[in-house]
Amino acid sequence: MTPFFIGMSVVLLIGVFVALYRAFKGPDVLDRVLAVSLIGTNTLVILMLIGYIYKHTFLDVALAYALLSFISIVVIARYVESKGKL
Repeated sequence: MTPFFIGMSVVLLIGVFVALYRAFKGPDVLDRVLAVSLIGTNTLVILMLIGYIYKHTFLDVALAYALLSFISIVVIARYVESKGKL
């Protein structure tokens, strides 16, 4: 079962790099914000998979990262909305 979880972590890591490309080359600000949000979500899932593989609980770290990611996306969205660049 562990090779499956390692494979899923690699697939999610590839997804992070694809979203990172979209964050840098996105045609619009909204695309870039969504890419950053996707990177945060994928990183959260990768943290949980690594915690399961190595029999450690990264639940507190994952929850703190999810909260930080959510707050940063809200701040970025409010900033973009206030500037009227959408």
